[in-house]
Amino acid sequence: MAGRRGARTGRGWDAAPARSGGGEAGRPRRGRAGVPGQPRRGEPADDQSRDEGDGSAGPSRPADEAERAREICLRQLAVRPRTRAELATALARKGISAEVADQVLDRYDEVGIIDDAAFARAWVSSRHQGRGLARRALANELRQRGVDAETATEALGELDETTEAETARALVDRKLRSVTGTPDAVFRRLVGMLARKGYPPGVAVRAVKDALAERDAEAAEFADQIDADALAEAEAELDR
Repeated sequence: MAGRRGARTGRGWDAAPARSGGGEAGRPRRGRAGVPGQPRRGEPADDQSRDEGDGSAGPSRPADEAERAREICLRQLAVRPRTRAELATALARKGISAEVADQVLDRYDEVGIIDDAAFARAWVSSRHQGRGLARRALANELRQRGVDAETATEALGELDETTEAETARALVDRKLRSVTGTPDAVFRRLVGMLARKGYPPGVAVRAVKDALAERDAEAAEFADQIDADALAEAEAELDR
């Protein structure tokens, strides 16, 4: 009978130890929702719970301002190469102090993560080949991105006048395949297109004149009336 009564009352192999003396020493601690091992509301957690709970409020934040600055720079550089000035602007916009920004950027300079000279060379090559931009337009773009004048001049020196003139002519030939109108209208339109890409008037006029001279008789007659050399000389006088 004792065995059967024990089974009925739950005193089996998985039963909790019986209480002794009316106390709770033998009872497992029951927390919220009656789950053993969980602290009751208001009770301090044990050491392991405290250690694991430090990050429970949300994602961890950078330990200091320098770490935040590095993360901002790396996110910027993941999109495309950046100049030092571009990264400094991004850091200032995010509230990073100038002192910390200089420390981080100086370190990036040392290890070659940022290199304005390499950036400028790559920019000139890519934008000239891809968009047909001339040195004047490229110089303006480099200045807008914070590249200093000396570094920009060195990078632009790799784009010589011959290459620039050849690119201008290639742009005109490609545009002539679709442009229509009188020779005068076509001439103005193509010269304007080259001017917007930064080509000097002399280079632009000469490229369009040579292309029109090979198009047809009417265009060639119009081209004969254009004095590209005189325009180039006038341009040189203005630059002095």
